[in-house]
Amino acid sequence: MDDAAVLKKKGYIAGINLGKGSYAKVKSAYSERLKFNVAVKIIDRKKTPTDFVERFLPREMDILATVNHRSIIKTYEIFETSDGRIYIVMELGVQGDLLEFIKCRGALHEDVARKMFRQLSSAVKYCHDLDIVHRDLKCENLLLDKDFNIKLSDFGFSKRCLRDGCGRIVLSKTFCGSAAYAAPEVLQGIPYQPKVYDIWSLGVILYIMVCGCMPYDDSNIKKMLRTQKEHRVDFPRSKNLSSECKDLIYRILQPDVNRRLHIDEILSHSWLQPPKPKAMSSASLKRDGEGKYRAEYKLDTKPGSRPEYRVDHKLGAETHHRSKNEDRMEDRLAESSRGHSTTSLLHVSRAARRSSKQQAVLREPMEPDIKDEADIPCK
Repeated sequence: MDDAAVLKKKGYIAGINLGKGSYAKVKSAYSERLKFNVAVKIIDRKKTPTDFVERFLPREMDILATVNHRSIIKTYEIFETSDGRIYIVMELGVQGDLLEFIKCRGALHEDVARKMFRQLSSAVKYCHDLDIVHRDLKCENLLLDKDFNIKLSDFGFSKRCLRDGCGRIVLSKTFCGSAAYAAPEVLQGIPYQPKVYDIWSLGVILYIMVCGCMPYDDSNIKKMLRTQKEHRVDFPRSKNLSSECKDLIYRILQPDVNRRLHIDEILSHSWLQPPKPKAMSSASLKRDGEGKYRAEYKLDTKPGSRPEYRVDHKLGAETHHRSKNEDRMEDRLAESSRGHSTTSLLHVSRAARRSSKQQAVLREPMEPDIKDEADIPCK
């Protein structure tokens, strides 16, 4: 029975193909029960690595069935056929992902970024309170609904935290995610506290939101790591950011894990507090015909002023060819609900695409002394 027939039997009218990875594909579909369009991720157990099927897929399915938050992509149904095909029916991010939005529209106005980042931070707090860590927070995994609200997606690298006899979280050793969003302790191969890792990634995301470029040049991992460990965060001169916004980013991108902000401290930071009504009126927001706000941005094509150590690390950098066996795990899952592969979305570095060891979650942690930047599985 083909996918369309399987979906029809379950009450879904199959639509177009949204994307395809090495081990999964994503289709749109119309739910006859819900009366709206959804995204359906289809994974074939027979075509996926055994380690992935036994370790990561069960975690993802368990967590998707658990989480329920307004800023997390909803999972409506998960079912499996007798021949091993898994169907995950999810909310459709109709406005695409945050990275594409920023690449097309430019850096976000602080009022818009504040709203989106508060939504994202609220979703992360919800997960952390449940002892669930995402471990792959990045702009491509943040989908936008029709009103441009953030929806956290792709829990392929997520897991439930383990605790020792004293109640302390057991440190993780597996490298997950992308080097551009990875904390320095993760890049060094040091056992890391996964919640603290998520926090660092939030800082990178916020920087991208308000600056429209990456905070660090990941084309040279060793150089990037030195910059991170020195706690150097440069802001483009072309962006007139508030001191509160820069303070929050700087405190999140703290290389000392004991001093990095906790999610509750992020949410209570002065920059994230609701702005005064007149402040919102000055934002680049206009009402549409239905009385709802929609974002209006002009594409900022100016390169800005960046220091010499940050060469070519803005959004939209050239993508280098990758062979099929270089696909990251979320590429195999057609990572987002829209199904675009990471390669087509995140064009932020050269080294990330020329890496020859992409299957990060299946390898031992890296040695603290990084010998070769190409050994860092980035994208």
